[in-house]
This record gives sequence, structure tokens and C-alpha cells, in this order.
Amino acid sequence: MHNKMASKGALITGIIILIIIIGAVAYYYSGKKGGATTTASPTTTAPPATTTSPTATTSPTTTSPTTSPGTVAGTTTSPTTTAPPKTTTTSPATTTTKPAAASTIIIGTTDKVTDLDPANAYDFFTWEVLTNIMDTLVKYKPGTDQIVPAIAKSWEVKNNGTVWIFHLRKDVKFCDGTPVTAKDVVRSIKRVMTIKGDPSWLVTSFVKDVKALDDYTVEFDLKHPTGFFLALLATPPYAVVSPKYPPDKIVSDATWGGAGPYCIKEFKRDEYIVLEANPYYYGEKPKTQRIIIRFYKDATTLRLALENHEIDIAWRTLRPNDYKELMKEGKYNVIEVPGTFIRYIVVNVKMSPTNNKLVRQAIAAAINREQLAKIVFMGTMEPLYSLVPKGLWSHIDVFKQKYGDGNIALAKKLLQQAGFSEKNKAKLVLWYTPTHYGDTEAALAQLIKQQLEATGMITVEIKSSEWATYVDQLRKGQMMLALLGWYPDYIDPDDFLTPFLHSGANKWTGSGYSNPEVDKLLDEAVQLTDRQQRAKLYEKVQEILAEDVPIIPLLQGKLFIVTQKNVHGVKVGPTMLLPYYTLYKTTS
Repeated sequence: MHNKMASKGALITGIIILIIIIGAVAYYYSGKKGGATTTASPTTTAPPATTTSPTATTSPTTTSPTTSPGTVAGTTTSPTTTAPPKTTTTSPATTTTKPAAASTIIIGTTDKVTDLDPANAYDFFTWEVLTNIMDTLVKYKPGTDQIVPAIAKSWEVKNNGTVWIFHLRKDVKFCDGTPVTAKDVVRSIKRVMTIKGDPSWLVTSFVKDVKALDDYTVEFDLKHPTGFFLALLATPPYAVVSPKYPPDKIVSDATWGGAGPYCIKEFKRDEYIVLEANPYYYGEKPKTQRIIIRFYKDATTLRLALENHEIDIAWRTLRPNDYKELMKEGKYNVIEVPGTFIRYIVVNVKMSPTNNKLVRQAIAAAINREQLAKIVFMGTMEPLYSLVPKGLWSHIDVFKQKYGDGNIALAKKLLQQAGFSEKNKAKLVLWYTPTHYGDTEAALAQLIKQQLEATGMITVEIKSSEWATYVDQLRKGQMMLALLGWYPDYIDPDDFLTPFLHSGANKWTGSGYSNPEVDKLLDEAVQLTDRQQRAKLYEKVQEILAEDVPIIPLLQGKLFIVTQKNVHGVKVGPTMLLPYYTLYKTTS
């Protein structure tokens, strides 16, 4: 019995020891597991905060300015990555049964920003950015040509259309929370009038004075009745800007913005812009919290970024064959944006030999637009023979009627009349910008050179410069022939004629063109309300354009936006500006 009791005691003792060992091991491993929540990097256990959790809205201004926007959205640079993993696991975006909306969309472009200042910006892409960060009194409903109330909730017209009174909303605020009042509207518009930048004619040609009647009422006194004044008001020169903008100086890299749906959080020129939703915005909140715009040097790198999923949207500009190939692949949304986009050549009428009208006419005759459209643009654009695009009332094919297309015989005759020959050739310089309009520009310039030199009486030197420099050279009248494109400010024939031909509005072209008869016709047309009467005046202006040739129309075309399949809400209207606040993408 003693021996049996002893072996039983040993067994009990062994069990106790085993329990102690198991407990110690369990304690040890539980300690290791608990330590993981406090020592492991959240960048390895949590998805990028900016793309999965709507709570991750930390300003990118805390990111190093040398960081590219592709990493701004990731966990490796965002301050949100130091938060516990629960930031993402408890997010409504991960618990809802519906497809989650990502908090960041990245847009890629080969375009560039000129001036983040509506007093001087007068190019398509910069206007697009400005319309997303600065609201005007009225604006276009996304995807349409319908003008709707914005900062102004209502308005009234008096004195036969020369007095417009706008009643403002009382809940509009700038990005820093400062309320917007009538004084801000007046200050912003008078600033444009004072600075007299490139787009100032959109204000000064129409507005005699603007004043605040009280804190929320603004009165415009116009120089003459203007039937499309609301369309003018929807352009960036009429945007209400932050009080931080100086009253008499252009600030090209300003990030203060206005009272739009987005605020600029970070801007590194020619690299990226980071926008975040304005927390004080009075209207419908943007569908995506953060928009990052990344700038690419050419179409090749832009397409590669799309294919590598580094960007969500490729917008201005891939090559024509890229669009065809991407459509065929079926992996992306390739969205056609039909519109009134035109291409043309600005001719310097002060510089020899283009100061000779016969030389300008010879250039117009020698250019073969059908060839340009087919060879360079692969049919994505079509010939244009006037500045007023086809499909818009008052358009006439004045250049085709006067010169034909690729009319080398007529070009030779005109050059001979100007005193040139095969032994005494006219020496021309043709400029283009390599990325603003896409990679096709070099090919376009080269083909135009071949067409002009086919006369045997012209030699063409081709030069190029990047967009910001290009615009500056253009303004200063330093280019003989310059390739450009035009996206409408407002949908009216006036917008395709006055900015180019009226001596009070065309300084930005650097053409040096001035014709009192044209000025008079354009001034008369804008005051009329009868479309047929206006059309007759615009047709006369187009005839003078074809005779004087300060601008040579080339092509009219459409644009394309390519997006990843999970991107939605693309709404581009006739102005061809992309509203960012309607964009969203799903993550599942």
C-alpha cells in the first residue's frame, strides 16, 4: 500500500509539474502575441489608410515636399500610418456590404499648370484645376451646358440687361473657414481688372463696375447688354479668391484657392498637386476625399503609369494609337469627350517675313489639313477651315473657300508676288510645345514643315519649349509661327473670335494683330440679342480672318479620358473641363 500510494503521489506530482509547464508556455506565447500590437509596424499589417478608410484625411502638407504624389497616398509617408491597425479594420468602408468608395483618386496628365491665379491663368488645364478649387457666382452643372446657382442663390436683371444683381448664399466659406461676403466677390473681380492679365478681357470688355450693396448682395454694371453674361460669370476670372491673394500682384504658385469643393494641400510644380475636400464647402460634398494630380513628361510614361495601376485616370494626353489599343484591350474605360476643341497656328504679323500678308496667305494655302488629320491624328481629328468650329452657329469654311487645302500652286503664286523664289526662300520658324498637347506635336510640326517646304520657296526651322516658357514667349511676341489649341471659355461664337482677333483681347496670342473693323464688328455682335443678326457679323469677321490670316485654323477634334474599370462619375460637358468632385472609385 505504501508503494502504491507513493506511485500515485509521483503521478500527481508529475501532472502538477506538467500543468505548470503548459501554463508557462501559454503565458510566454500570449506575451509575444500581445507585443505584436505594440511593436510591429502598421505599414505591414494595415492597408494604406488613404485608400481604405474615410477617416484617413490627414493633410499631405506634413509629407516631405520631395515625396512624389504616388507615395503621398500610401502608408509609408502618411502620418496616419502611426495609428493602430483598428483605424482601418473598424472603418465603415470595410464593414458595409456595398462596394467601398476609395478616399483617393490619382489623375495622370502630360499637361502642366501655368498660374494658380485666376487673374493670369488662361490655359485649359489650369482652368480645370481652378474650377475645382474656386467657385464662381454661377457654374455649369457637371456634364452639361446648363448654368446653375453656386455662390449666388438668385439674381435679377435690370436696365435693359446692363445691371445684374446677385444675392449670395450665407453659408459659403473659404478653405480656412472664413465666411465669403459680397466684399470678397468685389475684391476678387476688381483684382482681375487691376492686374490686367491674359484673361482679364473676359471681365473688362463687359463690366463697367462691380459693387457690394450689402454683405450678401452684389451689383454688376455692364458696359452694354450681354446675353451670355452668366456664361462669362462661370469662368475663373470671376472666381471668388481667398483674401490672401494680393490685390495687385500675380502669384503663380498660390495654394490659397477659393471657396470651391477642394482645397490645395500641396503643390510641387511639374510634379504633383494634392487636393483635399473643403471641409466647409456649402454644396454637395465631393465623392472622393483626396485628388492627386501627377504630371508626366510624355504619353509613354503616362500610359505605363495607367497600366501599372499607379494612376486611376489618364487625362490629356495619350497618343491616338494608345486610345485605339486601350479600347481594343477592354481593360479600361475609354470615354470619348466630343466637343469644340480646335487646333491652329498663331502667326506673328509684326515679324518678318510673316508681316507680309501674302506670305501668311501662302502658308494658309500650302497646309494640307486632311493629311494632318489622317497621318498625325489617325482620324481622331478632322480638318477645320475657320476658328468657329463646325456645328456651332455662324461657322463657314472660309479658308477652304479662299485657299482650298494643300494648294501648292496657289502658295507658290502668292510667294512669288511677295518677292520670294526657289533661290530666295522665305525663312520661317515654327514653334511647338512637346507635352501640353501630347506626343503628337513634334510629328505635327514636322509634317507642316514638309508641306510648306513643298512649295520650294520656304524653309522652316522647328523650335520647341515647355509649356510655361512657351506661354511666356507667346505673350511677348517672340514666336513667328506657334502651334496652339483652344478649349472654349463659354459656348458662343464670340469665344472663338474675340480672344484671337479683337485688339483689346488678343494680347496673349502675341500675334500683334489689330484691325479696327474687326473690333467694331465684334463689339456690335456682342450687344445684339438676335442670333441671325449676330451670325451675319460673325460671318463677316471670319471672312476678314481668312483675308488677313493672323491665325490659321487647322483641326477640330474630340478628347478621350481613360480610367481604370473601378472609376466612375466622369462628367465632362461642352467646356471640356473635368469636375473632380463627381469622381469616385470602388474598392470591391
